[in-house]
Amino acid sequence: MIQQKHEQDDTNSQPPVHQKPHSDTSQHSQPWKWRRWLQYQQRWLLTLLPAIICLSLLLVAWQWYTLQSGIDVLLLPSPLLVGSVLVDQRDLLWSHTLVTLYETVVGLGAALVTGALFATLMDFSSWLRRGIYPLLVMSQTIPFVALAPLLILWFGFGLFSKVFLITLVCFFPITVALTDALSATDPEAIKLYHTFGANRVRIFWSLRLPGAVPALFSGIRIAVSYSILSAIFSEYIGSMEGLGFYMQVSQHSFATAAVIATVVVTSLLTSVLFGLTSLIERLVIPWYYITSKPDEQ
Repeated sequence: MIQQKHEQDDTNSQPPVHQKPHSDTSQHSQPWKWRRWLQYQQRWLLTLLPAIICLSLLLVAWQWYTLQSGIDVLLLPSPLLVGSVLVDQRDLLWSHTLVTLYETVVGLGAALVTGALFATLMDFSSWLRRGIYPLLVMSQTIPFVALAPLLILWFGFGLFSKVFLITLVCFFPITVALTDALSATDPEAIKLYHTFGANRVRIFWSLRLPGAVPALFSGIRIAVSYSILSAIFSEYIGSMEGLGFYMQVSQHSFATAAVIATVVVTSLLTSVLFGLTSLIERLVIPWYYITSKPDEQ
C-alpha cells in the first residue's frame, strides 16, 4: 500500500504535459481569405466569360470578312490593323486619353457635388422640388449636339466648356436617382426616429441618406457612361487635344483604323471607370452587399 501510494505521489508530482496549442486562427484565416478571393475571381470570370466569347467570335468574323471580301481598308480595316495602330501610336493615344480622362473626372465630380446639393435642397423643400424637378426633366430634351457648339462659342476651347457640358449631361441621372431614393424612405422608420426625438436633419443623415446611397451609385454609373461620350464630343467640336481631337484629325486624314482605335480606347476607358465606380460602391456601402446580396460574398 505504501509503495502504491509513493507511485501515485510520483505520478501526481510529474509536471503537466503541455498539450500542443491549437493552431492560431490567423493561420487558418489566411488560407480562408485566399480561398474566398479565388472564389470571387472565379465568379467574375464566369460572369465575363460569355461576353469574352461573344467578343472573340465577333473579332474572328470581322477579320474573316475583311480577308474574304477584299474590302478597302479605308472603309473597313481589319482588327489586326486596328491593333497595330493601338500599338504603334500608344504614346499619342495615351497622352490624349489622359486629357479626356481629366476632363471626365472633373466634370463627374462637379456633377456629383451639384447633383447631391440640389437633391438635398429638393428633399428639404417641397416648393423647390416642384420648381426644379420639372426643369430637370425639360433639360433632357435639349440635345447636347446643339449645346456643345454654343458652349464652345461662349466659353472658348479651354477646359471649362468641356467640364460644363459633362456636368450638364451627368447632372440629371445623379440628381434624379438621389432625389427619388430620398423620397422612398420607409415612413415607418421615419416615425420610429421621430419617436426617439430625432429632428429632420438627424433623420436625413442617419436614415434617409444612407438608404439612398445605393440608388445614388446607380445614377453615378449611368452618368459615367454619358461622361466619356460628352467629353469626346466636346473635344470633337472644338479642342486641340483629347481623344475627340485625335478622332477628328484621323477622320480628316482618312485613317479609319485610327478612328476605330479611338473607339476601342473609349470603350475601355468607360469600362474602367464603370468598374472603378462599382469598386468604390462596395467599399463605401459594404453593408448593402452583406445584407441584400450574401451570395456574392
